[in-house]
Amino acid sequence: MSGRDRTDGATRASSRPPTDHAGLEVPAPTPAFSAEQLGEVRRLQGLYPDRRAALLPVLHLAQETFGYISLEVERYVAGLFDLTPAHVHEVVTFYTMFFRAPKGRHVVAVCHNLSCHLAGAPAIVAHLQGRLGIHVGETTADGRVTLQSVECLCACEHAPMMQVDDRYEFGLTPEKVDRILEGLR
Repeated sequence: MSGRDRTDGATRASSRPPTDHAGLEVPAPTPAFSAEQLGEVRRLQGLYPDRRAALLPVLHLAQETFGYISLEVERYVAGLFDLTPAHVHEVVTFYTMFFRAPKGRHVVAVCHNLSCHLAGAPAIVAHLQGRLGIHVGETTADGRVTLQSVECLCACEHAPMMQVDDRYEFGLTPEKVDRILEGLR
């Protein structure tokens, strides 16, 4: 067996579903909204002539409820709209605001579009990666910060800039980034 075969085998083994003490597969719990949340889903769907227009707010509700949008959550939400899971998956993967894996308590999203890039965004991303010990798309081991590099955040006049949770931070320098990170607990 080559090293590559061992690696592939280890990857397959680690992605198997969890098992109980007898070695039997333990099914993952099926995501479900509470009765109150389902009422909110129906209310949102009723706001639009085509109820599918409520998909984005319902996906936000799902992310708030379940922490992120897993494939199981995509299937669940698809069922609420009589859509295919593939349709919901396309929406989830199109928008950077939806997380497909658990995210940190704080999300730091650095704009990498032209204005920010020319004003130093690559150096800001490199600084963040070094300070946090992670790469773009990863979350710190303590679950504190998820780092993203995203398309335009529409604040080109303040480049380089980033969004930290729901707040915009402008005119970034490594020193300013350090102060911002110190405030994230």
